Amino acid sequence: MDSDFWHQKWERGDIGFHEQQVNPALVGNMESLNLIKGSRLFLPLCGKTQDIAWLLAQGYRVVGAELSKRAINELFQQLNVTPDITEAGELTRYSANNIDIWAGDIFNLGANSLGAVDAIYDRAALVALPEEMRQRYAIHLDAICHSVQQLLVTCEYNQQLHDGPPFSVSEQELQRLYGNQYQLNRLAQDDIAGGFKGKVAATISVWHLHR
Repeated sequence: MDSDFWHQKWERGDIGFHEQQVNPALVGNMESLNLIKGSRLFLPLCGKTQDIAWLLAQGYRVVGAELSKRAINELFQQLNVTPDITEAGELTRYSANNIDIWAGDIFNLGANSLGAVDAIYDRAALVALPEEMRQRYAIHLDAICHSVQQLLVTCEYNQQLHDGPPFSVSEQELQRLYGNQYQLNRLAQDDIAGGFKGKVAATISVWHLHR
């Protein structure tokens, strides 16, 4: 799975992973992070999620990373905001009041460019990556965010019946990926009504990862 895979999805409009509403996992569990207004949250592989508008409306600052410039342009259109756009090496920065989105490969995003963040909200990043990339992602996230707390959403299903993305990520794998840096606290676990893709039994879990 490479960048062309995701660029083609956005160009075709094949974005079933994009939710038209704010994710209930965020609304229902945001308080677990115990953040003050003005705190800055990092959303990796953020797409054009409605969650960003919700976070801004709650008084938080947002920084995101997204491969597709099309997704980022559509995000700012949704927000009715015109961003300042600057080139920064292999990345492009889209900035406006209380929001910065980095366009490009997240593995090219360094800690200095990202800046200080108070928490990570990962709804669709870890589960979007195949198994061979998830270890690299977890290490990179720790390096650029310095093990700040996370609100993380995962799904579990029999991947022999259906391949991702989103990929199935078990509690055992989370322990391997994050157990040395974090304590893992499952906040919620719910069955997906009708199953994943309407045919495979699946559950969604919401996790709070903290030092």
